[in-house]
Amino acid sequence: MTTILIDYDSGNLHSAQKAFERMAREVDAGDVIVTSDPDAVRKADRIVLPGDGAFPHCRDQLFAVSGMAEAVIEAVEQDAKPFMGICVGMQLMAKRGFEYEETAGFGWIDGEIHKITPSDPKMPVPHMGWNDLVVDHPHPVLDGIATGDHAYFVHSWQMRMNDPAQRLAHCDYGGDVTAIVARDTIIGTQFHPEKSQSAGLRMIANFLTWAP
Repeated sequence: MTTILIDYDSGNLHSAQKAFERMAREVDAGDVIVTSDPDAVRKADRIVLPGDGAFPHCRDQLFAVSGMAEAVIEAVEQDAKPFMGICVGMQLMAKRGFEYEETAGFGWIDGEIHKITPSDPKMPVPHMGWNDLVVDHPHPVLDGIATGDHAYFVHSWQMRMNDPAQRLAHCDYGGDVTAIVARDTIIGTQFHPEKSQSAGLRMIANFLTWAP
């Protein structure tokens, strides 16, 4: 079994790679490979798309890797492989984003990416640091995760949901902020599970053994 972390020059993959490798060993989930090779994505059993920075930049970087976007779309839409998006990788699962300019996402999740606007204007943006998760819906990847568990966030933009059923969890930051989304064989986290200690590592392990 092989899990691919996609390398498209839009995020520091070191900590994610170490966390996924550690949990793959613990749950006997095979190999974890970081690659920019679309053929490896096609052959993988499951796929992880990290992302840091601006939504349009990440999208441009992903599509700039020859054949990569097509391989990801094929893996998700045709082959129904388990897929996890992290941070901007999750945001790219939405229909569109409005950071700097309107930019199309993959359209897998019925939501849009908008600037975080806390109800208290004194609350700083970006939303950075630890926050408590509020679980909205159960899911196999959330096995062992409960409301009140902590996750580590770093973001200025959030996914506003059109379909609440696709939001698995949120946090409170001057209002609801989407934390986890999912549909069919795909799941995304706005926070960084690789930096979220026990809760994040549990989610990674659950994803590595998830058989939707």
